[in-house]
Amino acid sequence: MLLRKKLSTTIGASNHAYLHKMVKAGRAASVGEAVDKAVEMARRLDNRATFERQTGAYFKGLTPKDAAEEADLEEVLSAASQEMDFDQP
Repeated sequence: MLLRKKLSTTIGASNHAYLHKMVKAGRAASVGEAVDKAVEMARRLDNRATFERQTGAYFKGLTPKDAAEEADLEEVLSAASQEMDFDQP
């Protein structure tokens, strides 16, 4: 079971309505669970943005030789993935 923490705060009316709509639609069992799901989504988006920034910085910092090696690797992996059937279990 997840460790739960008490949170007591005020939120915007539209956010409050959204959380209750999630519960009513069955996407969350409670307002607390709806908050958890919304925060998890925000964290995923934040993590994705961080990864994108780090990836961009990595490629920007490559030497021309390393960039050429990355391009070669990309080409090989792309060709290999074309031969794969991702729909097969």
